[in-house]
Amino acid sequence: MTIFSQLRPFTIGYDDVFRHFDHLLEHNSQVVNYPPYNIVRTGDYTYDVEVALAGYSKAEIEVKVEENTLTIKTANAVTKDKPVEKDTLHQGISRRAFTRTFTLAEDVEVKDAQLKDGLLKVSIERIVPDEKKPRLIKIK
Repeated sequence: MTIFSQLRPFTIGYDDVFRHFDHLLEHNSQVVNYPPYNIVRTGDYTYDVEVALAGYSKAEIEVKVEENTLTIKTANAVTKDKPVEKDTLHQGISRRAFTRTFTLAEDVEVKDAQLKDGLLKVSIERIVPDEKKPRLIKIK
């Protein structure tokens, strides 16, 4: 029984949403913390996903949107860290292969991706039609 089972008696038309989150919880029980990331609200309908990618070049990173899924991964097979140089006393910056996915709502659009100073920033906007935006109703 999932957390969503308690909500089902109070909702209509959310079956696909609950099924999707049940699937996510079931198949993502293993928490992967690499690479670290932030999700930042930058406005009422805008967000940035910031992913720490120190040591990666733009050519090594792939950002893809497909079927409501944002996927950020290494484009090339980066399977080992850079070779340790002769005088390196500690190597703590990892460059291993990864795939990080985010589920996007139907009305979310990925606008841009930038890599600057070791931080990949993917800008996202929720497109809300005027008829769905909050509005006040004048009482007659």
